[in-house]
Amino acid sequence: MTNALLFLTGIIAVFTTEAKARDEISGPVVAEILRVIDGDTLLVEAQPWPQQKMEVYVRIRGIDAPELKSKCERIREAAFDAHRALEALTATSRKIQLTHISGDKYFGRIVADVVLPDGRNAGHDLLLAGLVQTYDGGRKPQQVCDTN
Repeated sequence: MTNALLFLTGIIAVFTTEAKARDEISGPVVAEILRVIDGDTLLVEAQPWPQQKMEVYVRIRGIDAPELKSKCERIREAAFDAHRALEALTATSRKIQLTHISGDKYFGRIVADVVLPDGRNAGHDLLLAGLVQTYDGGRKPQQVCDTN
């Protein structure tokens, strides 16, 4: 089993009643950011229980950042802007809290709200800055490369 799957299985086992009701764990789960992957994904070391730590990829709930590997230069630049902004948001403290935790459609990562040390929601801040779009987990709209 992957670390993320073990993480979710363990969390669900601990909070069985709540998980059945919503298929989501409310948290908070304390985590330390190991690396910012892109504008909407982090690699963290989460601590779901005392003396238990695991690495897991976290997709920030409710947002979608432009793709770093886009063929379009304009989209790649926007992706780097979102990536740098997420790094800046998390630069002062690598400690965060994960809330509203659930499985992702892709194995190996989870989806969660990322709460910064000052209580702000990282996804909300990125949306307010205009660096990401809202995302509900469905099909993503095709990004058009504007060459002008």
